[in-house]
Amino acid sequence: MSLGGGLKLVLIGDGESPHLLKWARALQPRVQLYAISSRGFLPELLRLLPDANRLALNTSPDHGGGNIALLKQLPKVGAWLAQTDADWLHAHYLTSHGTLAWAAKAGWRLRAQIAGSAWGSDILVTPHRGASWRWLTSKVLRSCAITTSDSAHMAERMRELGAGEVMTFPFGLEAMPRQNAKKQPWLCFANRGLETIYRPQLVIDAFARIAAAQPEARLVVANDGSLRQALQADVAARGLADRVSFVGRLDASAQAAHYARSTWFLSLPQSDSVSVSVLEAMAHGCVPLLSELPANRELIGDSARGLIVGSLDDLPARMALLDTAALARTNRDWVAVNGLFEPHVQRFLTRLRELSPA
Repeated sequence: MSLGGGLKLVLIGDGESPHLLKWARALQPRVQLYAISSRGFLPELLRLLPDANRLALNTSPDHGGGNIALLKQLPKVGAWLAQTDADWLHAHYLTSHGTLAWAAKAGWRLRAQIAGSAWGSDILVTPHRGASWRWLTSKVLRSCAITTSDSAHMAERMRELGAGEVMTFPFGLEAMPRQNAKKQPWLCFANRGLETIYRPQLVIDAFARIAAAQPEARLVVANDGSLRQALQADVAARGLADRVSFVGRLDASAQAAHYARSTWFLSLPQSDSVSVSVLEAMAHGCVPLLSELPANRELIGDSARGLIVGSLDDLPARMALLDTAALARTNRDWVAVNGLFEPHVQRFLTRLRELSPA
């Protein structure tokens, strides 16, 4: 263990991601924190870490693969890590940044151990693309002294691929939001990416059924992606343009305001682990409408905290039967007990210290 300041830990991930920023905010008071970003760094991360503690690779990695440009940065990464001499390399998204950590440790004979945090598609999608991807994912998982997963379902897949110790906890909220807005009974909110994996077309299809049954229903679609133009054209063709608003990417405060007013939250991806967006929505008292996935059932139980959307035909009738005010209270209470990030970070760091040589 490093002298004079506890663990020395290097985050390896996308420094332009708010998720990596959240990890950095949680870890910075407790460790000697460094970071390598495959891209650049968000302004808050620039303020959080001094120049000497940051390395930006300024590449544009594709989390689905094809990260040759990132691997070409390996000599720079290896030399920087050798000089940093960290106790732990904490890689986020295993098939890109995890590969970088594993290759650097092996190539430069680093003493650091690797902790790997899976984000979802790196475990639930990438290994199914072919034997080489499965081999790579397994190699990275086996190189990790410890890994983290945000759902029991994904943790089991990780063990099947060769992971050893897996800590399972949600990538939860930093604090519970205040309740400061009146809910609009048939206001729906969706904020997953407008890309195929998140099935935003299914969100529009589901809302069309809701709108047909509830004249006051409205939908706000946040975020952006390659499907936005086609989705807007489809909404217009259905005659729903005055009931569906596309608001693009939102900052945290604007997004919180939409959660606060909305009664319903739609998240219907084809693959997912426990989604931070769903936890945020539940913390704001929204009732989630989720796709049929194991991690979603972990989140809402057997319709105890929302609905699993199967057939769209009966969706409006099922929604009308729910006591949304009672569910709002239930969901906030559940997130307060199960969905906060801070206690799990403490537990994670305790385990890293136990695994570190004296």
